[in-house]
Amino acid sequence: MANHFDLEEQEQLDQLKHFWNTWGTLISGVLIVVFGGLAAWNGYQYWQNRQAAQASALSDAMEAAVSASDADRIEQVLNDMKSRYSGTVQASQAGLLAAKALADAGKPEAAVAALSWMPQGAVDDGYKGLARLRLATLFIEEKAYDKALAQLSGSVPVGFEAAFADRRGDVLVLQDKKKEAIAEYLSAYKAFEERVEYRRLVEAKLNALGAQVPSQVVASAAPSGGAQ
Repeated sequence: MANHFDLEEQEQLDQLKHFWNTWGTLISGVLIVVFGGLAAWNGYQYWQNRQAAQASALSDAMEAAVSASDADRIEQVLNDMKSRYSGTVQASQAGLLAAKALADAGKPEAAVAALSWMPQGAVDDGYKGLARLRLATLFIEEKAYDKALAQLSGSVPVGFEAAFADRRGDVLVLQDKKKEAIAEYLSAYKAFEERVEYRRLVEAKLNALGAQVPSQVVASAAPSGGAQ
């Protein structure tokens, strides 16, 4: 009986060896890829969390510099964040905060520099859109209208269509391009939801240019009625 089990066990071992010789390399490769991927993902998560924690410390330093109106310190902290943590949300928030503080301090060039990296380097499309709008505003204040339009051209982040069209209309008005400005304001009016208060300001801009909101636009924006 013992010999029978020995032979059976040996046969199973031989089958296992044959199977492993045939498929072992492939299986090992797959396991390496799977577990290597898991290790890399866990490592990336750890790195990302560590980056966010370290960036948060610099965010506190940025808020302190802004509160103290220390322009030099603001620029220093932002440069540290851009060089070390540009892929974090905190860096994008710091860029917007720094730009406002620097503009308020009468340093428009520094404000532009604080924002200029964000359209390409920010981690979130929303922050990229905000940066482009604020850059356009700074360029408008400097009467650099072509630069402003450059920030407002091309692809627009989802949800920013109305704001971009409205700001393009502002630039075109300043360039004495009335017809083109009206077209942009109409696009903005159509894109803004009716409940958005800013929509009335866009309508006022149209009226100031001698243009009226087409009745079909108003009708399409109005909530559907009906007997209750």
